[in-house]
Amino acid sequence: MSQENFIVDKKGRKIAVQIPVSVYEKLIADSEELDDIKEYRNAKKHKGEPIPFNQAFKEIENGLG
Repeated sequence: MSQENFIVDKKGRKIAVQIPVSVYEKLIADSEELDDIKEYRNAKKHKGEPIPFNQAFKEIENGLG
């Protein structure tokens, strides 16, 4: 059974959709995970000297990264 409701314009064209919050939250989480995977893959392409985790964390927290 479908959980979404479509909003249509005067001509009957679908212009928006309503979905349950739980579905929306899963879509957002999945999207963020995909972004993280893309960033990881991009980072792996750039060869460089690794830095210790604690140093990386400090740089991120201080806005230096």
